[in-house]
Amino acid sequence: MSDSTAPERPGPPLALDDTGAERKLYWAVTDCLTIVRRELTHLAKQPSMVAWQLGFPIVSVLLFVYVFGSAMDVGEGADYKSFAMPGLFAMTMAFGFMNTAMAVVIEKERGITDRFRSMPMAPSAVVTGRGVSDVVQASFDLLVMAVIALVIGWRSDGGLWATLGAFGLLLLLRFALIWIGVFLGLITPNQEAAGNLFAVAFPFGMISSVFTPPSMMPDWLGAIAMWNPVSSTANAIRDLFGNPMPAGDSWIEQNALLMSIVWPLVITAVFVPLAVRRYQALGR
Repeated sequence: MSDSTAPERPGPPLALDDTGAERKLYWAVTDCLTIVRRELTHLAKQPSMVAWQLGFPIVSVLLFVYVFGSAMDVGEGADYKSFAMPGLFAMTMAFGFMNTAMAVVIEKERGITDRFRSMPMAPSAVVTGRGVSDVVQASFDLLVMAVIALVIGWRSDGGLWATLGAFGLLLLLRFALIWIGVFLGLITPNQEAAGNLFAVAFPFGMISSVFTPPSMMPDWLGAIAMWNPVSSTANAIRDLFGNPMPAGDSWIEQNALLMSIVWPLVITAVFVPLAVRRYQALGR
């Protein structure tokens, strides 16, 4: 059933303009917050999902810092643990869009999305609610990752505000990639096909400056890694954390802080409209 047939709801208790723009904004925000509460409640009732979110950062640190780290050399005598931890922060944020896409596919297959579309609610609420709830979950993932980093001896030497700014950039990257996950989830037909998204996420996270500087890669691969949005965020937060950052002299590497803001804004501007339009077009 299309949401165009849903009955009109009473307006919010505030003065409305002639176009009803305030009414639409009120319900868009209210319905978005309702979806956020639903998603967080649903997560709290799924201990296996929480366990996975806790386990992935722990396994990543053990694998890349302690298993591979002893054999890694990033140049300039840099300590690999200090180089890798900011990269692992960025990678954790980057890989999160797979969880978003899978959740969207599951709800679509189970008919939950169609049920939402038949209700008298703002058309954008399901998409924006998913985005906000995923940012909250990503903040939890980042907190767990930061605690693990502190336990193994990693420290930020950049000061309080620089450190908070670095974590803000990580959440900005995650927020932008959520919309890619929502869009992919809406265009993916089933859960089996959604499992193949790992083939997209893996090179996106790995062909970057997360684990090694692009200058140490073959020229063609290094160029791809330099222009990866994950690389810009990883390099920017290394600088803010005061961690070692053996970087090349390319423009994109020298302007990592700028690009760590530009990339997420561009991604968001492209994929938010695509995700909302795709949601509205479901069932047509």
